[in-house]
Amino acid sequence: MYRVRQEDLPLIGSSHNFVGADNGDVKISVFLLNALPGKGPGPHRHPYDEVQFIREGRGLYTVNGKEFEAGAGDILVIKAGEVHAFKCIGEANLVQVDVHLSPVFIQEHVPNRPVSD
Repeated sequence: MYRVRQEDLPLIGSSHNFVGADNGDVKISVFLLNALPGKGPGPHRHPYDEVQFIREGRGLYTVNGKEFEAGAGDILVIKAGEVHAFKCIGEANLVQVDVHLSPVFIQEHVPNRPVSD
């Protein structure tokens, strides 16, 4: 059995970061996100699947160029290689548990590309 408290995890940006390889040597890593209105990560992708459990607030998400809103109670399954980004919308913070199916985070940032006509 292994136990750690959220506040003892590294806080990077808007997330406490649970890295499975460093915490009980488990095969997942988790961003415990608490984003302020207007905040969130830009376009990026991972070489593994990610599951986002939205606990509170609302977000504007873009996955593979498709934009949509999601909120508390929604669960988003983002497949390996899908380019995605999101930001908190509204007045309440966006609280998510983002489970990465990897013992370490691997994230490739993707530059914003203008849409061609």
